[in-house]
Amino acid sequence: MTLTMLIFKIFRRPEWNDLKSAGQTLGAPIDLADGYIHFSTAAQVAETAAKHFADQSDLVLVAVEADTLGADLKWETSRGGALFPHLYRALTLADVLWDKSLPLGASGHIFPELHLFPGAQR
Repeated sequence: MTLTMLIFKIFRRPEWNDLKSAGQTLGAPIDLADGYIHFSTAAQVAETAAKHFADQSDLVLVAVEADTLGADLKWETSRGGALFPHLYRALTLADVLWDKSLPLGASGHIFPELHLFPGAQR
């Protein structure tokens, strides 16, 4: 059995609800403006939440297996020179491996234990 890498997308609840009802999305306003859907690795996602969603609660963390996205997934240099996964097509509900609530706690967002999920190396 080969493990694939999980990548993560943070959605605001209405964006997640829209994806579930439509079956696909081109992402949040920043994704639409940039022309691709922003993802983060397990090692990057907490910083992404702190930087872009610092005061927002009722978020949804979505996991996708990177290998299933094929050539539409590009690894490109972004924050701090790190490579980030960017999806150059609509994200479909079928692409989503799982979703978890991402509540805001007293000292930041409360993430599920990502190390418990195969492929979510930190």
